[in-house]
Amino acid sequence: MRCPAIVFKGILWLLAGAGAIAAGMARAENGPSVPYVPTPQAVVDRMLAIGGVSAQDYLIDLGSGDGRIVVTAAKRFGTRGFGVDLNPERIREANDNARRNGVTDRVAFYQRDLFETDLSQATVITMYLLPRVNLALRPRLLELKPGTRLVSHDFDMGDWKADQYLRMAAEDKYSGAGGDSDIYLWIVPARVGGSWCAQLPVAGKAQSYELRLEQKYQQVSGTVRIRDRLIRIADAKLRGDELAFSFVADVEGMPVRHEFSGRVAGDRMSGQASLSGKRMAARVEWTAERAARSAAALPVQAERNTVH
Repeated sequence: MRCPAIVFKGILWLLAGAGAIAAGMARAENGPSVPYVPTPQAVVDRMLAIGGVSAQDYLIDLGSGDGRIVVTAAKRFGTRGFGVDLNPERIREANDNARRNGVTDRVAFYQRDLFETDLSQATVITMYLLPRVNLALRPRLLELKPGTRLVSHDFDMGDWKADQYLRMAAEDKYSGAGGDSDIYLWIVPARVGGSWCAQLPVAGKAQSYELRLEQKYQQVSGTVRIRDRLIRIADAKLRGDELAFSFVADVEGMPVRHEFSGRVAGDRMSGQASLSGKRMAARVEWTAERAARSAAALPVQAERNTVH
């Protein structure tokens, strides 16, 4: 029997977050051009909360302005990190802010182009930029470690929907004029595109599966092939490196619900599968490895997945 494949085809487009609509971090034709508008402290607090920032995180603020996001995270949670901004005056303000709050051992600020900044250390990225800058950053953000949290103030990522969104009143916004602030959270999804060979024990026998999935950002759909049957999967979810999906397939003539959950680590996936039916209830380990290439689509009509 040839090795079945779990095929996740798709594009993962990510956005990042950052600290203040900061001092010119865009790459426009005539040079950097993003105005500096400070993020109200109440919005900073909510951004850190929605991002789940803790002492274990490394935070990078793209367009850090006066440094309030990085400094607040360091002072409140013990978070390490740095901010970047093109404006030397903002960098001086940020360093002064860090000194006043006693967090210079945990934070730093650099006069640097955000497009040329190494983001690989980040577990959380914050930002307050413009939509065109977000879109320009997106290809680089796709390369970040799955599970990296991206928090943006006010601006989304077009058709890439946020994993979490909220709107809040911000009395101090726009130099005290006030207004609403939108906060977006994205979680960098794993690259699951391609073919995967997988097996798990079912009724005491090794069972092979081939999944063919379509992926757009964190949205996943597709089919599972078992022998000569093709069945649509349901409840597919991708959150960082965590993948889950389910389907119903016959085992020894009886419908059995399969619920898979696991983690993606490069070219390998592993986790647990829950099997439940009238004659079966089991929880088993499963693994999958990326195949050299995706299997061709089979000329079989997919059955609609229903729960029995």
